[in-house]
Amino acid sequence: MKPSADSGAKQGLSGRRAFLGLAAVGAGGLLLAPGVHLMEVAQAAAPGTAAAGANPKVRWGLLIDTRKCASGCTDCVNACNTENGLSGGTTPTDAQWIRKIEIKALKTGHSASLPVMCQHCAEPPCVDVCPTGASFKRTDGIVLVDRHSCIGCRYCVMACPYQARSFVHEPLTGQKPEVPRGKGCVEGCTLCVHRIDKGGTPACVEACDRAGHHAMLFGDLNDPDSAISQRVREVATMQLRADLRLDPGVRYQGLT
Repeated sequence: MKPSADSGAKQGLSGRRAFLGLAAVGAGGLLLAPGVHLMEVAQAAAPGTAAAGANPKVRWGLLIDTRKCASGCTDCVNACNTENGLSGGTTPTDAQWIRKIEIKALKTGHSASLPVMCQHCAEPPCVDVCPTGASFKRTDGIVLVDRHSCIGCRYCVMACPYQARSFVHEPLTGQKPEVPRGKGCVEGCTLCVHRIDKGGTPACVEACDRAGHHAMLFGDLNDPDSAISQRVREVATMQLRADLRLDPGVRYQGLT
């Protein structure tokens, strides 16, 4: 039987995939950026594969008590900028992984100041629209961007309802070894994944506690005995744009 055009195309695609797979293995020892190897990135981004340090039984999240979050306080923002090597600028070309906003309820007049960052959704729209798989969700719920796969299309920027992603417009210098960044790529809050994988907490949470505010609580939402899970059960909390059914991992207390 003569092979069909479809079968030929499939064989060609299979061959290209095999070649790319061999190329990736061959480059496994190549250091692409400070602290990042190609094979480590591939393993982290592979669907259904636990990244280094990622526990599929865990879902990391944040609970932010807006009653303790003072208007004008930027301790969490400053800590994020310092930890991740961001400039701290607020122009459209500056990367902002976390920002403070002021909101006011139209019905009650209640106002609040709160930090907004990547919400680390269970159903992240940024991942759905990414054409290369650069936007991906780890098995522990942390949503990340593989800058080696990112083509800078910015579909994820448009898809995110929280305006939580930034595009790197200019060449970067003085980068942090554990937080590689690159011109032409999209980036956003990683929950300080490099800290979490070593048993630590996000820099914003640490700074908030150090300043005595204690407005941010980090922990495992899947563990019923964790402090964050107990608090979520005990008090009224909200997810931003819960109507979109994205199930964000960041919760807020005191918005109503």
